[in-house]
Amino acid sequence: MKPQWDDLPTNVRRTVEEQIGQVLKAEPVTKGLMPGLAARLHTENSGTVFLKAVSTASPAAPLYERERRAGAVLPSDLPAPRLRWSGEVDGWIVLLHEYVDGRDADLSPGSPDVPLVLDTLAVLNEALTPCPGEVPEVAVNIAGLQAKATSLLAGELPDRAMYETALGRFDLDALEGDTLLHYDLHPGNFRIDDGRTYVIDWAFAVRGAAWVDAVMLAPRLIEAGHTPEQAEVLLARVPAWRSAPADAVTGLAALWTMFRLYKARFGPLEGRDFRARAAEAGRAWVRYRSA
Repeated sequence: MKPQWDDLPTNVRRTVEEQIGQVLKAEPVTKGLMPGLAARLHTENSGTVFLKAVSTASPAAPLYERERRAGAVLPSDLPAPRLRWSGEVDGWIVLLHEYVDGRDADLSPGSPDVPLVLDTLAVLNEALTPCPGEVPEVAVNIAGLQAKATSLLAGELPDRAMYETALGRFDLDALEGDTLLHYDLHPGNFRIDDGRTYVIDWAFAVRGAAWVDAVMLAPRLIEAGHTPEQAEVLLARVPAWRSAPADAVTGLAALWTMFRLYKARFGPLEGRDFRARAAEAGRAWVRYRSA
């Protein structure tokens, strides 16, 4: 069970209130699989603030540190919540963000959200090149995908030849670049509020080639109902996508898909169904690109 506001040590809560004023109400946010506390804080002096916190002993602590590092350097005019304060208090990493209201993006065919999301991605690419701060290289995230792919290839795997061919042509060096990437773009990490689009949850931020974020978004478009061909036509709206090396795109798509296949088989039970759906979308895209 995820911790809640009252579960935080007294000194952690006191420190938060020193930053934003007395907390009148704390509403837990239970959506998502990331360990740690997430809560919407209603305060006496600062309106509504979004709190994230995790124990420094948690395996997720490095991701909170990465989000903290990214939040500190995101340009103030970027369509993303501002990091108002962060710190480490009594063994807890604490992040206080501007609260962004709204709803998840709808990426289905014909949705007015689709062009908003694609235009927002283009804005991110431009505003975050060159990378404005120190974050890990994209290879750090890719290593996790490669490990899961290796594990799957050691056993029974449908479409094995397709994946092996895609990975055989994959060159990790092609992903290098000088753009700050979100890396985890999906409908839940876009917030649509009164015609504006915000990008939240920068825990997987890395430095790499600008087109990588478009690759991460493509299977989400397919999962929402677009064909692979339609998804690629839509992505042409993003300038960085148009310069992406074909073999690198296909290889990364294969790794993305195999990671979700692995999690659908062996990951937490509560996430297996939606990861299986994501994997099916990714498989369709890899098959289209491999034809």
